[in-house]
Amino acid sequence: MADGQKVYEIPIGPIHPALKEPIRFTFQVEGERIRGVEVRPGFAHRGIEFMGLKRNLIQVLYLSERICGICSISHPIAITLAVERAAGIEVPPRAQYLRVIFSELERIHSHLLWAGVAAHELGFDTLLHLTWKVREEVLDVLEELSGNRIDYSIPIYGGVRRDIAPAQVPKVEAMVRHYRGLLEELLDAFLRDPSVAARTRGVGVLTPEEAEALCAVGPTARASGLSKDVRQDRPYLVYGELGVRAITPRDWGLEPRGDVYDKAVVRLLEIGQSLDLIEKCLDEMPEGEITSFPKIPALLAHLKKAEGEGLGWHEAPRGEVIHYIRLEAGVEEPVAWKVKAPTYSNLMSWVPMFRDQEVADIPIIAASIDPCMCCMDRVHVVRDGSGATLLMEELLKLSRAKTERVLRGLSPAGGGA
Repeated sequence: MADGQKVYEIPIGPIHPALKEPIRFTFQVEGERIRGVEVRPGFAHRGIEFMGLKRNLIQVLYLSERICGICSISHPIAITLAVERAAGIEVPPRAQYLRVIFSELERIHSHLLWAGVAAHELGFDTLLHLTWKVREEVLDVLEELSGNRIDYSIPIYGGVRRDIAPAQVPKVEAMVRHYRGLLEELLDAFLRDPSVAARTRGVGVLTPEEAEALCAVGPTARASGLSKDVRQDRPYLVYGELGVRAITPRDWGLEPRGDVYDKAVVRLLEIGQSLDLIEKCLDEMPEGEITSFPKIPALLAHLKKAEGEGLGWHEAPRGEVIHYIRLEAGVEEPVAWKVKAPTYSNLMSWVPMFRDQEVADIPIIAASIDPCMCCMDRVHVVRDGSGATLLMEELLKLSRAKTERVLRGLSPAGGGA
């Protein structure tokens, strides 16, 4: 090269202080500049879809909640919508409003969590502590309404498990007022601070064309100026009546650049949008039943007779999550269950975002899409350039063989187990 510099490979991960979940990057670096990156997921695969095919649909619902702790209502909502479409189950209007309220409460706490992580990756730990401190308010409300700070176990096929009691409504309203007062402070701390702008403006850029070509979703796509939001584009529950629209940096008076700063803009403004939606739901939510099946045995009997396939989608805090389900009459377990998490769609956005950036910006660029490896990891085996599918019998055989090797290595003589 003209300047005499060479391109070196720097591996980062799967375990690294800057990574909150296991994933491996191999960066091609010239001096302090990143010239390319290879992304390798697959270190957190848990086999949840496979396990779901061995359980009845009620058990699958609670299994879906464990796909992601931060999106622990997003996956249950998507799978309940899929099963309800496959089984022809109606959801009472009040239950639909309740699902929206919990979804927007989750969006608030997820975006605040992301803001704290982003501040930490910038080295601004005072801002991390501020955002995680104020996040406690929404977690307290979620615990009040569901009994848990995460994994709320609220959706059920045909409705929801718990109502919001009249005595609880003032607590939700107080939380909304609390965040309305705080939102301006958060906007000021993140979007008007020159040190934050210096570390995020022009960093990790994803152009609208790249976002479209790479099928980016959620705040990652909206930060690039794409008006893309499932609640707006394909309304479900009562989002159509609530008039949701996609938020982009234009709502902050900016022409979208698709950098880390714009991703912060979108998430912080969406906190305000979620507050509006919660208020609307509390004002407009009708009285009535919260489920079509008050008794679980009746629900299970209906599901066992159901036959068909269904697709459910939800705008999770990270973007669109999709669940596909197929049912056969007389079988309690789903015949097929497939999950597409938003990180799966956003993963390849990293490639253009890292290109020509500085090595020091790797942590904040990686965090900017709010990745969740446990949500999206899948098994893919390639041998000699060709794909291979491992069935349960072969996986068990390989697992036992590895266990035997480990035991031999642990024995004092190095011989038998």
